[in-house]
Order: sequence, then structure tokens, then C-alpha cells
Amino acid sequence: MRQRYFSGIQPTGKLHIGNYLGAIKSWIELQDDYEGIFGIVDYHAITEPYSPEEMPKRIIDTALDYLAAGLDPAKSTLMVQSLVPEHTEMAWILNSITPVSWVERVPTYKEKARKLGVSVNMGLLGYPILMAADIVLYKSAVVPVGEDQLPHLELAREIVRAFNNRYGHTFPEPQAYVGVGARIMSLTEPTKKMSKSLGPRNYIALSDEPAVIRDKISKAVTDIGPGGGEMSPGTKNLFNLMSLFSTKETYQHFMRLYNERKIRYSDMKQKLADDIISALGPIRERRAALSLRPEYVKALLIEGSKDARKIAKQTLLEVKEKMGLLYFHEQLEEAA
Repeated sequence: MRQRYFSGIQPTGKLHIGNYLGAIKSWIELQDDYEGIFGIVDYHAITEPYSPEEMPKRIIDTALDYLAAGLDPAKSTLMVQSLVPEHTEMAWILNSITPVSWVERVPTYKEKARKLGVSVNMGLLGYPILMAADIVLYKSAVVPVGEDQLPHLELAREIVRAFNNRYGHTFPEPQAYVGVGARIMSLTEPTKKMSKSLGPRNYIALSDEPAVIRDKISKAVTDIGPGGGEMSPGTKNLFNLMSLFSTKETYQHFMRLYNERKIRYSDMKQKLADDIISALGPIRERRAALSLRPEYVKALLIEGSKDARKIAKQTLLEVKEKMGLLYFHEQLEEAA
């Protein structure tokens, strides 16, 4: 039996190249050797203000991006978190063994807490524990993550150890699988990670049209001067993107020009835009074709959620048995 892994992304808008290089590309690399379960984690997305009317479209948009990027429903399972209630039940169980101090030290929580101040809700505090529940429900052996998610995974590993020590070995300690291009920075604020929350100018969506990609790259932050010396964050970000989307020869050519103080950023940006457009072309085409088949995409999500729930229910039964929480279970099953 193949080992299993779970990973997911919030449905907060169309996915971008940071999502692809930091997570989805790793999912695709692993799906031949592991049993992958890919979640659209909508419960995670409700910890901050959102429009209920837009949520269904966001879920479908995320599914379209998953499929267009190369996730194969014949090899892997696509599911929606809110269709598998065992996620939240497991989160409550893990809440009971997780000290608050463990959660408060997670960097992403501290950052959001500073930003929101008194508006921090319990969902945001419990976000890392729900993430741990997502992982352990499927007894994930590995978890594809970006570098910024490593503290979340380490917390999940601590929670796994705490549960296994208290109730007996139940879950494997999940190992991190970090993608090669795991940290892509914003085009407009290159000291920050590329993120949908910073606005569409700062990222390149997988579904962006060529003209949009050219415009965004042309306006990306770079050095003011002719290059050489210490590289600015914006220029470093463009060279990082070039190392991921362009040929080795192209990267070396522009790096040589930079070191010789002969670089023209307009030429570099034009070439980089060409290479990104070429790389994303097949994804954009597959997405356009899939968008014409919304019922097919919905059916995949429903069936995938049913399959995921079968695994989740079995895990939760095992957990409850070890915790002494299966009293009257047989009678309830018979009554149902």
C-alpha cells in the first residue's frame, strides 16, 4: 500500500506561481509514489472576513487550478474540507492535548495577531491545530509545504508525539517535503512572500493572460542603478524566477551582465515574461477547457470528498477507541 499524504490551499482566489512552485509542483512530483489527498481548505479560509456569495466560485476556481496544474484525479483525491466534518472533530480532540503556548509561538499566527489586534478570533488561534487535524486524519507520512509553513508542520509533529505518548502509537510523524522554488517573493514588495492578500499586482496567477503577465513583470521592483554590488530584494526575486522558468544559459547571461554592470532590466524582464508565459501556457489552456465543464469538476470534488471521508471516519474511530470515547457507538450504528 502506498503511503499517504495530505496538503491543501485556501480558496481565497486564483492560485499564483508561488502556490505552484511552493506546493502544487511538489504534489505532482509525489502523486505517482504516494496516495495524495488534496484539500480545498475552506474552513481555514473563514478565519478572516470573506463574502459567502463568492465562496462557491472560489472553491471551483481552486479546483480548476489544481487540475490544470497537473493533479490527476485517477491517481489522487481532490476534496473540500467542509464536506468532511471529521476535520473539525479531530481538531477539537487535538485542542485538548495542545498547550496554548505552542500555538502562540507560530510565526504566522503572531504576524496576523499583530495585524488584527483585538480582532483575533479563536479560529485564527486554532488554525494550526486544524491544520494538524487535516494531516493526521489521513496518517500522512509526508507533507508538501513551503518554507513559511514549516513551523506549522513542526507543531503538528509535536501534537502527534503528544497524542502517541498519551494514548499509544496512532499517527506517524509527518516529514516535510519542501519544493525547490518554495519561497517566491512579491513583485511589488519583494521583502514579502508572494501572496493574494497583497493584491493582484504583486503576483502572477496561473490563469493570467500573456499581456497581463508582461505588464506585471515590466512593473516589478528592481535596482535603480546598473547592477553589480549587493543585489536588491527585487532584483534577487527576478533572478530567482529566472532560475525557475528560464534556461540555465539565459540565467547565466543576465547574471554576467548584472555583474559587469551592463544589465538592462527591461531586456531581462521581457525575456523572463516570455519564459513564464511559455511555461504557464499549457496550464492556462487546460484551465480554460475545464472551466467549460463545471459539473464534471463539481462531481470530482463530491466523489473525492466521499472517498476522503471514508478514510477520515476510520481514523477517528481508532482515535476515539484509544481515548475511551466509543461507548454506545455500536448501539448508535444499529439505530442508524
